[in-house]
Amino acid sequence: MAQSSKIFMSNRALGYVSNHVPLVVRYIRSRKENLVVTCVGQAFHTYGCSRFTLLSVSALHFGDITCLAADSYHIFTASNNEIFAWRRGTELKHRYVGHSSSVHIILPFGPHLLSVDERNVLKIWDIKSEELYLELTFDNPTFHVTTILHPSTYLNKILLGSEQGSMQLWNIHSAKQIYVFKSWASAITVLEQSPAVDVVAVGLASGKIILHNLKFDETIMEFMQDWGLVTNLTFRTDGHPVLVSGSLSGHVVFWNLEERKVTSQLVGAHNNAVTGLQCLPNEPLMLTSSPDNSLKMWIFDMPDGGARLLHIREGHGAPPSSVRFHGSSGHNLLSAGGDSSLRIFSTITETFNKSLGHASYNRKLSKKKRRSVKDPLRMPPIVHFTSETAREKEWDNIAATHLGLATVTTWSYDKLKMGDLQLLPDRFEPKGGVTASCLCLTSCGNFAVIGYSSGHVDRFNIQSGLHRGSYGYPTAHPGSVRGVATDNLNQVVVTGGGEALVKFWAFKTPGPSPLTKLNVEESVSFFRSHHDSSMLAAALEDFTIVVIDLDMHVVVRKFQGHTGQLTDAAFSPDSRWLVTAAMDCTICTWEVPSSQLIDCFKVDAACTSLSFSPVGDLLATTHVNYLGVFLWSNRTLYSHVSLRPITGMSDVPLLKFPTTSGEEGELVEDADPGDGDSDFKSPQQISEAFVSLSSLANSRWQHLLDIDIVRKRNKPKAPPKAPKAAPFFLPTLPSLNLQFDLSKSQGTEGSSKFSLPSSFQTLTGFGKLLTGAAETGDFEPALTQLKSLSPSLIDAEVSSLSPEGGGSVELLLLFMRLLESMLCSKKDFELAQAYLGLLLKSHGHRIAAEKRLRDYLPNVQICQTRSWETLQHQLFYNLCVVQTLKGM
Repeated sequence: MAQSSKIFMSNRALGYVSNHVPLVVRYIRSRKENLVVTCVGQAFHTYGCSRFTLLSVSALHFGDITCLAADSYHIFTASNNEIFAWRRGTELKHRYVGHSSSVHIILPFGPHLLSVDERNVLKIWDIKSEELYLELTFDNPTFHVTTILHPSTYLNKILLGSEQGSMQLWNIHSAKQIYVFKSWASAITVLEQSPAVDVVAVGLASGKIILHNLKFDETIMEFMQDWGLVTNLTFRTDGHPVLVSGSLSGHVVFWNLEERKVTSQLVGAHNNAVTGLQCLPNEPLMLTSSPDNSLKMWIFDMPDGGARLLHIREGHGAPPSSVRFHGSSGHNLLSAGGDSSLRIFSTITETFNKSLGHASYNRKLSKKKRRSVKDPLRMPPIVHFTSETAREKEWDNIAATHLGLATVTTWSYDKLKMGDLQLLPDRFEPKGGVTASCLCLTSCGNFAVIGYSSGHVDRFNIQSGLHRGSYGYPTAHPGSVRGVATDNLNQVVVTGGGEALVKFWAFKTPGPSPLTKLNVEESVSFFRSHHDSSMLAAALEDFTIVVIDLDMHVVVRKFQGHTGQLTDAAFSPDSRWLVTAAMDCTICTWEVPSSQLIDCFKVDAACTSLSFSPVGDLLATTHVNYLGVFLWSNRTLYSHVSLRPITGMSDVPLLKFPTTSGEEGELVEDADPGDGDSDFKSPQQISEAFVSLSSLANSRWQHLLDIDIVRKRNKPKAPPKAPKAAPFFLPTLPSLNLQFDLSKSQGTEGSSKFSLPSSFQTLTGFGKLLTGAAETGDFEPALTQLKSLSPSLIDAEVSSLSPEGGGSVELLLLFMRLLESMLCSKKDFELAQAYLGLLLKSHGHRIAAEKRLRDYLPNVQICQTRSWETLQHQLFYNLCVVQTLKGM
């Protein structure tokens, strides 16, 4: 399966924090810090508790992780019927295979690991050897294992809780059942060891919490949780006798064990069930996690003994519906979700992620009461929003429409909160059946233009919230307004409706009739404009998209190819590409100048919103039923990509969604990152009639004539110091690269203590290649060797060709023949010019003195003149063409 299209490839996913799998806390002695591990589907995250930052992201599992566990050395994960042991959060150390069904409970127990699968089979593994130590099978109707606990000080013993409400104590060393505890007639959901020996806390599905003494099989005390099933239990170990319990409704209760009553409670700690709950050892801190995609740290410093929120890491609790890049750097993403929240995600680090809060009819009252997800003051989810950066320091710079509401809310990116203004014309009631269907902010950041389902289009001042005019009389369109946009200079307002008309209105003087009308033949779905140009993309109901020139008021491009309803579109920063998404699960890239489809890929879920980075490096997308925001890299910025028109949609690649770690493969094998198409490779020379340049960097040849200046600039301040004593010396080959000559080494048979080579050779490696080319006439090996050298080494090689440098006149003549072959072939033109200049600079006097060299120099001059005349002719021709086009 392809992992990239021609243009886009998987980058990573943002906004994932936790799911229903309970968190795990482990203490790392070397770091002197507690680490918390949360599950995000097929991977797990590790956070440091001191600063609550993300430390590592694991590799991708084959399936979703079903349970987590940890000890001092490993993090254990279960996926399907396999168990994995990880070191340092990223290194896979062990793998345990043997279960025939999905594993839902794992527990580290000294050198062993206990696991229980869905078939009620308990297996005990040796952690280091990965061998199966013991296997126990329980009868589902009589004892279905739901939780496991190792009671403190109970050697080789484990306590099993069942769905039937009873407990069993087993010795895993002898594989014998020691004791069966009475049943409480309700499923046991959690077992937790108390700070007192022999006492465990038992949580039941009925909401009852029992503190039971295992040694005497006696119940010490009982509590009843009003919110039903007990999801988690934990004890404070910092000197306070407090038991903490979690519930399915997201509430947390604190029980005082000495007074046997509730001391405090956190109502609405999470918007979903509290599935992870853990008090840190000997610290007044508590961690909670939930399927609402949040991880929270609480501190016990309230007067009533309760906890307050200290740190939080969270993402959207419901799938995001809209995403947009904010600002010109491309580092920040704004996204709105089905949980009525507006969030900022950073593409640099998750530490910079922020929340602007939830939309509320009365923000101050809602914040004061700390209401839950069922808060009656919470507004419906945000459907669409738009933002501008021009005035974000002075007043609100984000406007958002809500599902089923005519009210448009304003938000402040700078202050990270919802604004006090709610834009609504006097003609409408807040819940009167009319909805705000589309909106846009002007480039100056002063006005918001809003279209309604009734056909009205109104303009508001976003600073004061005052109504500044309406377009059309009585309405701008007979039906719902589907799209609204403005130009960069606030001269024209463009609106589109269901009657297949796009209308252009004067911005400053709203009137009863538009300036012009444009028939697009189909109903408009939405508008997407490009800020730096006059292009406007209009999606139509027949699954096509047209590009409108706002200056000329005409349709300039039309794209067809989608087979489902269009959901979003975005222009690239240079307006050369238009990226569109539809309900057919495809994301297409159209080239605007050529009107061609140049890239397309499919995903498993339809894209609901997309946004192109202002710098063109990333594409952000959101998808149906996915909580994260997915980033795709633009491959054309990092490598050469041959883009050709796509004629059909039959061979569209199916791409997997990016992961939080940015890895594209499974747990063991990585997928092939290639796109299956062979990239076009340009030939070394298109035609002998043209002059070709080399592919070397400019620094490899431009500094050859100024090598003296470079050497002087890079001269060290202090001379190099020789070592005090060298133990021995090895013979070396005469080369610029250090090479030892061991081929002539003698044994200990001779009486002499020194071994000398039979012959001396003072030529360098390049000189030997030139000598070898004297008979064959093939200078390609010598040229390849010369291309691989740095400017300093090239200068040294050329200097060594003269007799004073250890060479000869024959070597200089061979080097001139090499330059002649380069110039006659019309390849590597700039290299030949640089090498020729270096030769004349270094050995000009020697060439003038030697008759053979002086007589051969005209041959090089003729080839150089021919090459330059060819290049000069092409340059003059192109200059004439350009001047002619300018004068037309």
